[in-house]
Formats: sequence, C-alpha cells, structure tokens
Amino acid sequence: MPPPATHSLVSRRLLLVGGVAVTAMGLASCSGSEAPVDDQGRVRIRFATDWRAQAEHGGFYQALASGAYERRGLNVQIIQGGPGVNVPQLLAAGAVELGMGSNSFIPLNLVAEGAPVKAVAAFFQKDPQVLIAHPDPALETIADLTGRPFLLADASITAFWVWLKAKYGFTDDQVRKYNFNPAPFIADERAVQQGYLTSEPYTIQKEAGFEPRVFLLADEGYPSYATMVLAPDGFARDNATALRSFIAASAEGWRDYMRGDPAAADALIRQANPEMTQDVLDQARAKLSEYGIVDGGDAALYGLGTMTLDRWRAFFEVTSQSGVYPLDLRWRDAFTDAFLPGRG
Repeated sequence: MPPPATHSLVSRRLLLVGGVAVTAMGLASCSGSEAPVDDQGRVRIRFATDWRAQAEHGGFYQALASGAYERRGLNVQIIQGGPGVNVPQLLAAGAVELGMGSNSFIPLNLVAEGAPVKAVAAFFQKDPQVLIAHPDPALETIADLTGRPFLLADASITAFWVWLKAKYGFTDDQVRKYNFNPAPFIADERAVQQGYLTSEPYTIQKEAGFEPRVFLLADEGYPSYATMVLAPDGFARDNATALRSFIAASAEGWRDYMRGDPAAADALIRQANPEMTQDVLDQARAKLSEYGIVDGGDAALYGLGTMTLDRWRAFFEVTSQSGVYPLDLRWRDAFTDAFLPGRG
C-alpha cells in the first residue's frame, strides 16, 4: 500500500475523536425532515464513511453491490472519507443523512457538546485498535509492556491511552511522539507502536521482514465499539422506516462480505479508492474474520450491528472516572438500539 494510505487508518480514527464542538450548533439546529426520494420512489441516503474505501467498509459496499439497499427501497450513495473530511461536520451541514462513527468516543463527544445525534448500530463489536511490539517471548500480555516507550499520536492520549493507564498503570512519561511512520518503531526493539489490526501489522511485516507481536485492546477488555452508524435525531424521527431498512441491509451486507464472496464489494472499493490493492483487502478481511470483529461477542447472540447498555456503561465509566467526561454526562443519549432488526 502506498505510504499515504498505509499510515492513515489509525490517524483518521483518532482525528475524528476531536473536532466535535464545531458541529454541535449545526446539529442542534437540524430539525429533521423526510428524506427525498428518487424517480423510482426510493429513499435517498448519503452515507459518509470515516476514510477512503477499504475492507473495513466492506459490508456497506457489499450491500450496495448486491442490491440489498435497493431491495429495501433505498437509493444509497457511499461518500468515502479522507484527509480533512469530518463526518460530524458533514452531518451538521446536512451534506449527508448518515455517517460512520469510528469509536465510542465520537457519540459521547457529541453528547457532551449537546449535539442531537446517536449511534444506531455498531458493525464492529471490537474496536480494531492494537498495540504493536517487536517479537519477544517475554511479552505475553499488555502488562508486560510496562516501562517501554509508547509511540502514540496526540489524539491517542485522550482516547485509548486513558484506558491503558487506568487498567495497567502506564504513565505519561512512557509516551513518545508518533508521526505515522513505522521507521522509529522498527529501529527500536523496545518500542511499542499504536496501530490498527488490519493495517499496520501487515505493513510492518512487509517493510521490516518480521512478524510483530500484536495486542488487540478489545481482547484485553477495551469496551469501545467501532464502525458505527450515526444518525441525527431529526433524521431518525422522520425517516424511521428508511433507517431500519438501511441498518438491516447493511447487516446483510456485512454477513455476506464476511461469509460469502466479497468480489463484488472489493471491486467497488478498488474503483472508489484506486490506491487500494487486493492483497491488502484480503488480509484485512481475514483479520476481521479471525478476531471476530464483526460477528463475534454480542453480535453472535443478538445479530450484526447490535449494541448493549452494559458495553456503553463500561466505556463511560472508565472514561469518566479518568476525567474525560463529567460524571453526570447523559451518556445514554449517545446511542439507541430502537432501529436494529427486530427492535422498535
């Protein structure tokens, strides 16, 4: 993968954690209205993703390619993200009807700013955030990273680093600046680098010639969701049927992308993002499957896209107790399961 795409997966997810305040006023002013329809009577929905087209968006492209949206009376246009694209800002401006939330900080930040928007589905039951270390038989758990230098982006300090400090007792003097270049990590055998399960480990292996040690935070208890669908309250109120149809079709798309033939979706992804290569798509999809990112956990019990009160409570408790959010924040306003299949 070319350098601009190689090191951007983590950066764009973390950058989207911030920058919410400028959207709150715009979202608060959106009273909502029925979405327009095309000349065939299908409801038009523009859905903004959090980065350029990739396997992490595969289920949505599969739903588009297979006609799952169209069969439910929807005309869906996927608006891919990229540098400088802020999903909450697009929602605030009415430039899109729905958007993707990369992690659980984003809906809670919107609540903290008084913006009426909620997560209505979570298609990644595990946030693919990882820590990456050099291969070392002494490293068995994240706790074994105590005392090592951590290469972290600025936005990580108020994101998953909060959880790591609370759980493992890591300290801020371990932090080193991360500029999304793997060279400093590769050069320092004791270094720990942030990453994304489906991206940086593969890149490092190709560039450095060794398979790094990878710790998936979600498997250590990190409670964040990822790849959420965000909907302004006004849109959800006035287009409830269309929203339920979008979520149901997206769930079908994710099921088929993970368990069926992904070729049609991959073709759309490569068309939208010419920098993407098939080997990157293949390894990313394999990682999503191996680690149960999409259909593991609660999704295995309740269906794809599911969210639970307990998970959201756990995320809020650790972040609020660490000072990220006030203890009296109305955290339940960050999400609703009313539009998931079988609900409502």
